[in-house]
Amino acid sequence: MYQRILFPTDGSDITAKALQTALGLAKLTGAELCVLAVKEPFPYSAISEMQPIPPQEFFDTQERIASARVKTVADAAAAAGVGSKGYTVEALHPWEAILEHAKAQGCDLIVMASHGRRGMSALLLGSETQKVLTHSTLPVLVVR
Repeated sequence: MYQRILFPTDGSDITAKALQTALGLAKLTGAELCVLAVKEPFPYSAISEMQPIPPQEFFDTQERIASARVKTVADAAAAAGVGSKGYTVEALHPWEAILEHAKAQGCDLIVMASHGRRGMSALLLGSETQKVLTHSTLPVLVVR
């Protein structure tokens, strides 16, 4: 049924809940789990003297955090007997990176968490999950 499932992670508790669903589905179908963590780009400003931290320190920290998130999921996949590959990418818009990565890796399903915003904040802020749902040509399973 599914051969490659993309699982984007941001390290949140709700993402950990979605991981159990992704692992169960991957195990059931024999699919490989492609784990993705998206890193923030450096917040460049016109006044370079006012940067709170040097760019390389920012990049190193972002990579360390993203790699740790991917490793946590990869370890859980290994414990569940599911094959996985991990990736980190930098992107201004995580939803775009998720869709591009799914296409590049030949994924046939995206499993991701809903972040459960309600009311006015949902209307104004939206979510990366909502944007993936809106723009994806692949099936997307959203776990609440």
